[in-house]
Amino acid sequence: MTQHSEPVAEHQLVLITGPSGAGRSTAIHALEDLGFEVIDNLPLSLVPRLIDGPSLGRPIALGLDVRNRDFNTTALIELIDTLTRDPRVSLELIYLDCDPSELIRRYSQTRRRHPLAPQETPTEGIAREIDLLTPVRVRADHLIDTSEMSPHDLKAEIGRWFDHGKSTQMAVSLQSFSYKRGLPRGLDMVFDCRFLANPYWQPELRDKDGRDPAVTAHIETDARFVDFFQRLQGLVLMLLPAHLEEGKAHLSIGFGCTGGQHRSVAVAEKLGNVLAEAGWPVSKRHRELERRAATMPALGSR
Repeated sequence: MTQHSEPVAEHQLVLITGPSGAGRSTAIHALEDLGFEVIDNLPLSLVPRLIDGPSLGRPIALGLDVRNRDFNTTALIELIDTLTRDPRVSLELIYLDCDPSELIRRYSQTRRRHPLAPQETPTEGIAREIDLLTPVRVRADHLIDTSEMSPHDLKAEIGRWFDHGKSTQMAVSLQSFSYKRGLPRGLDMVFDCRFLANPYWQPELRDKDGRDPAVTAHIETDARFVDFFQRLQGLVLMLLPAHLEEGKAHLSIGFGCTGGQHRSVAVAEKLGNVLAEAGWPVSKRHRELERRAATMPALGSR
């Protein structure tokens, strides 16, 4: 039987963005050390020209932030959507996140002015930038929180995801989400958790999330949960080595429920623990919880 391999994209492109001070320069240097062609602060309008040009023969990393000459959120989202649809491009978006209080601390150490508040304190600029980038943040394929990371830690994290030549293990990303807001980009597998008992209808659990033991315990009272989870972990543990043999460097698995707060979060957390115990590098992202945290009052509003 003749096997048809999937066409290889002409350009492997990684976009790196996030609030100023979150570690973009460190991430770019880490990718450069891994053999990427690095271009920092290329105007967004010139990115299509780069794609129209000949392949460079190695992956490209583009650093993008508010200092880009023609940067605006709408233009960046349109660029991401255009590149995603382009069969010539294999696109991944890294968003470097960081707690506002840590960004303020970093700016106070460097005594630099924030690009969005050159005549004000960095606090005002940080708040504006986080608000500006929120629509981009939810598009990320890799969300890396650098709040407690050293530059060495961030370089190691970048290497874990993108050092395809040296990695002997496949990294696994688990994501929870709400079906109301659609599927996250870049998922390889999706599991629907809406059939499980919903903690939302328990008043004492409604404001908690799937990381809370009480929420997990309620979900596990569903008579279908044990059989479901045993089949789920068996399937995933069987498939991961097969994907690794096919040369995948990372695999993204999504878990959806109605609100993305309880059931999908609990299942992603539980499976993450199982995979970590089995020796797989695992990262977890809870899109709706992150979105909720991003809309909470920020920076000194007490």
